[in-house]
Amino acid sequence: MATSKSICLYFQVHQPTRLRLYRFFDIGKDSHYYDDFANRTILRRVATKCYLPMNQLMLELIAKHKGKFKIAYSISGSALEQFRRFAPEVIESFKALAATGKVEFLCETYYHSLASLASESEFRHQVLKHAALIEELFGVKPTAFRNTELIYSDGIGEMVYDLGYKTMLTEGARHIMGWRSPNYVYTGHTQSKLKLLLRNYSLSDDIAFRFSNQGWDMWPLTAEKYVDWLGKSAGEGDIVNLFMDYETFGEHQSADSGIFEFMRALPAAVLADGTFGFVTPSEAVKKHKPISDISVEDPISWADEERDLTAWLGNELQSEAYKKVYAMTEKLSIVNDAELWEDFGHLQESDHFYYMCTKFFSDGEVHKYFNPYDTPYEAFINYMNVISDFQIRLDEAHAALDVKAAAVEELGSLKRKRK
Repeated sequence: MATSKSICLYFQVHQPTRLRLYRFFDIGKDSHYYDDFANRTILRRVATKCYLPMNQLMLELIAKHKGKFKIAYSISGSALEQFRRFAPEVIESFKALAATGKVEFLCETYYHSLASLASESEFRHQVLKHAALIEELFGVKPTAFRNTELIYSDGIGEMVYDLGYKTMLTEGARHIMGWRSPNYVYTGHTQSKLKLLLRNYSLSDDIAFRFSNQGWDMWPLTAEKYVDWLGKSAGEGDIVNLFMDYETFGEHQSADSGIFEFMRALPAAVLADGTFGFVTPSEAVKKHKPISDISVEDPISWADEERDLTAWLGNELQSEAYKKVYAMTEKLSIVNDAELWEDFGHLQESDHFYYMCTKFFSDGEVHKYFNPYDTPYEAFINYMNVISDFQIRLDEAHAALDVKAAAVEELGSLKRKRK
């Protein structure tokens, strides 16, 4: 008999293209912006500690439970590019998961960017580019969407629906939900055909953040204890959405914390209980009917306590850098140079703005993790130096177009005079 309630387990996979130490004196002289050594070193480390063992475990669990265990991923284009360069075996392991037919690959912004907030044309470009790469690598066309860091608003939902996606993931932020539960399917407020799956942040963070904390009054967390929590949380609800960073397993929570053993035991404990079945996002919205719409005028995200945009756009440093990079969009469209477009994409990665965050207190430790800079100010200065060089290249390319256009016009004028 089919279970009435569902668990939707989704993982975000992303690695940024880290910038090298780029000094003021490099501007106009050296346009290689990236720290290839750090990118390779970190990617290889995380592949060994997380991606490869976790993918193997997921593959084993799908086989063991004869397809009753299902999962979903979104993998940024920036991460996929690095896999291709530094760890192609990771892509092969994701292909093996795709071949099971029990794994859904979601679409997102190619560069894990904030484009949905800044430029509809750039957002559309990145979504189409990402979907094409997912189809090329894994043979599936994404039908569900997850924006960078689960950023969502009514307006973003409309853009996503117009791009052909009828299912979207976002955060069950308390200030949006009020008394309502995230354990149902909802619809967009201004686009009622868009189905929304809302993250249960409490149960997701029990694994992602609290699992190895021995000071936590619920430590240690076992699969059986967690299944009991799932049942209590679901209550009258239909679905529990567990969304988290894939790097939780083996990187944020080390292997010796028991995180892999917990994950190995979880599907069996869930299925033995009989309350829940596993679904992918696209299956979830087919199985469960939405109960109402959710109005989100100001963008929300899954970051920090506030669940808003302040992790990336909460101070003047971040705002200045953000405005500077997106101010180039129109001129880039005119120049239309492939190399400039590629650098522009990587310079949009949300991580660059995240490193400039000046928030501390409860979220300070989160912002220090994976951060190559000692201070937000160093992150800002380094980024703006790179942007200054990029601006010079863009201006030179634009000026060359003007020269070419003037030469063509002069040649045309001479021809007309001869006639």
